[in-house]
Amino acid sequence: MDRRELLVLLAARSIAGPAGAQQKAIPVIGFLSSGSAELFAPVAAAFRDRLGEAGYVEGRNVDIEFAWAAGR
Repeated sequence: MDRRELLVLLAARSIAGPAGAQQKAIPVIGFLSSGSAELFAPVAAAFRDRLGEAGYVEGRNVDIEFAWAAGR
């Protein structure tokens, strides 16, 4: 192996990262509402609390994506 091949191999490994370091995909919950975030803040908080009671913590083992239409 010459110097150029070695550099290409090292660059490819640095881009790919260490072996077995892939992150597991976590579930994403979509929370859609025709209201506004301010109006539904208590509902969103209760939703997060119930998920926590079921063992799901936002950012750790579940992601929640909120979308608000704000009456539009």
